[in-house]
Amino acid sequence: MVSATMVVATMPVSDLGKARVFYGETLGLTFLWENPAPIRFRCGHNSELSVFRRPSTVTEHTLAHFEVTDLESEVADLEAKGVAFLDYSEGPLRTTGHIAQIGPARAAWFRDPDGNTLGLRQG
Repeated sequence: MVSATMVVATMPVSDLGKARVFYGETLGLTFLWENPAPIRFRCGHNSELSVFRRPSTVTEHTLAHFEVTDLESEVADLEAKGVAFLDYSEGPLRTTGHIAQIGPARAAWFRDPDGNTLGLRQG
């Protein structure tokens, strides 16, 4: 079982400024932080929404990620259960041992049986 402290839904947008106004002011979600992207909002008691700018050339994105405290352990555990992790070697995202450094955070990605991209994130 993934030892997630929370699951964060992720939403790609074309304009972060408009998204910040919509999710923060129109929907009234509590703004948590911006780093400079993504923008994170609290939704309810222990749920969060991460809004990020998706380049027009990208056609897929992470639907949700699991916040974990030991990324290497989670990756190894899931890999032992047959989960195939996605590795990236081109563009701004590069993985080593299935893990990428993204600003102060680190992450790894995999797909569910229907091809939906999910992630693990620490930091």
